[in-house]
Amino acid sequence: MAEYGIIGGGMLGLTLAWRLRQRGHQVTIFEAAPDIGGLAAAWQIGPVTWDRHYHVLLLSDTHLRRLLAELGLEDECVWKRTRTGFYTDGRFYSMSNSWEFLRFPPLRLIDKARLAATILRASRVRDPRPLEKIPVVDWLRRWSGTRTVEKIWLPLLRAKLGDSYHDTSAAFIWATIARMYAARRSGLKEELFGYVRGGYARILERFAQVLHQAGVTIHTQAAVQRVGDGTVEWKGGPRKHFDRVIVTTAAPLASALCPDLTPAEHQALQKVRYQGIVCASLLLRRPIGPYYVTNITESWVPFTGMIEMTALVDPSDFGGHSLIYLPKYVAPQDPIFTESDDAILTRFQQALGRMYPDFRQADVVAARLSRVRHVFALSTLGYSDHVPPMTTSLPKLFLVNSSHIIHGTLNVNETVQLAERALAAIDPSPAASA
Repeated sequence: MAEYGIIGGGMLGLTLAWRLRQRGHQVTIFEAAPDIGGLAAAWQIGPVTWDRHYHVLLLSDTHLRRLLAELGLEDECVWKRTRTGFYTDGRFYSMSNSWEFLRFPPLRLIDKARLAATILRASRVRDPRPLEKIPVVDWLRRWSGTRTVEKIWLPLLRAKLGDSYHDTSAAFIWATIARMYAARRSGLKEELFGYVRGGYARILERFAQVLHQAGVTIHTQAAVQRVGDGTVEWKGGPRKHFDRVIVTTAAPLASALCPDLTPAEHQALQKVRYQGIVCASLLLRRPIGPYYVTNITESWVPFTGMIEMTALVDPSDFGGHSLIYLPKYVAPQDPIFTESDDAILTRFQQALGRMYPDFRQADVVAARLSRVRHVFALSTLGYSDHVPPMTTSLPKLFLVNSSHIIHGTLNVNETVQLAERALAAIDPSPAASA
């Protein structure tokens, strides 16, 4: 039996802790924030406690669903059909079924045929590694044509990747489409969206209970300042020694925490490029639109999409109100991170009023803004050839983070899967189950 220290109490760190404890190891988690959860953490907005960022559960999320079953939450999942919209040329269009796709006015019939062929082509790719060598726009232009790229794909790529789309490979769009089509490929008859009653506040509360009952120690408000070869120095506590330490923070942050790594290891970690997010949560007195996700292709809109949770979650969970998210994906060094919350929220709400003439400032019950500089690693050209390894030059130190999600999109199911895949590097000789 070994003693593990895990830096980071997000879903990655929590799942690693749970799996290691099941193998009989002792585990201690260090989380700098007041609460566990990381990107999946919940917070208070007005009278409502819900997810700080938007999350959704798919029927094909087998790793996450298995974990929820272990936590005794599988029966608390709610499933629902939702609608998808596009905001383009100053108008809203539904793109929720094949008929609406065929009627989509911004594209000609030939454009729609090529767009459908692009999605079908991507859904049939089984080995995405060759796509890592092809710029995403080049691949999309080849299959979808110039008009569809300019009208649909390019605005969506800019919304998610900013100017970094120039350096992003076609593996990125493959991963996005693969998640959309995962349920169909796995033989499920319906493609539904779901959530756990109570959101991630409920999931994390239960996860913490299970970990405590299993003997896992969780330190919150424990900012780690330095990690060595089996050592952890943290603010407010004594230096701790472990048989193995796992750092789950983003690659550049891991480099800063682990000064004893080699120059080559630091260079590899700092080379990984990330996208960040500024995400507004608005609690409204009434729903604003019929769609769960609204994709936005208009460049003047300051946010890159709109997610209306009440299209999925029963309004009773929000006290009869409606909850929407307005995300903007940006590079970590974007000037928006230095702006005030009030300035950003004002700009976002003004744009919302221009998109929805019926929207009024009086409709807003509460508003909060989340900022995270390192959310997901960019799938740059040849990415898998440059991913930093989980093992390091320090025998007792391991690094596991979102940069190791190579052929996937960042979501909780991928995070849980990453934790389970990392066990082979971290604990190659499993002990007896606890």
